[in-house]
Amino acid sequence: MGVSRTDLFTSEQNELALVAKAFAHPARVAIIEYLIKANQCINSDLVEELGLAQATISQHLKELKSVGLIAGTVEGTSMCYCINAEVWNKVKNRLQGLMDSYDPNCC
Repeated sequence: MGVSRTDLFTSEQNELALVAKAFAHPARVAIIEYLIKANQCINSDLVEELGLAQATISQHLKELKSVGLIAGTVEGTSMCYCINAEVWNKVKNRLQGLMDSYDPNCC
């Protein structure tokens, strides 16, 4: 596979692509849905909820955290995760703007 030419695109386009890539796995979508529903969780809750191995959950959390969609804090010996509201709203507004810019009468 060739090297991606991200330098050809705006920073906003590159950021949105990275977020879209983070959403590109159903386990990550399920994690996001769980975090929204629970408003926060502890990593072991996700293992029980999704039925995936702890290491798998941790890898998916790492991907979501790397794009800023979630934030984590240490609580004793556990991590507590929640949606990062600032990044969430930025992505939501960017996607909404993209969707709203479509003219259904063009084709």
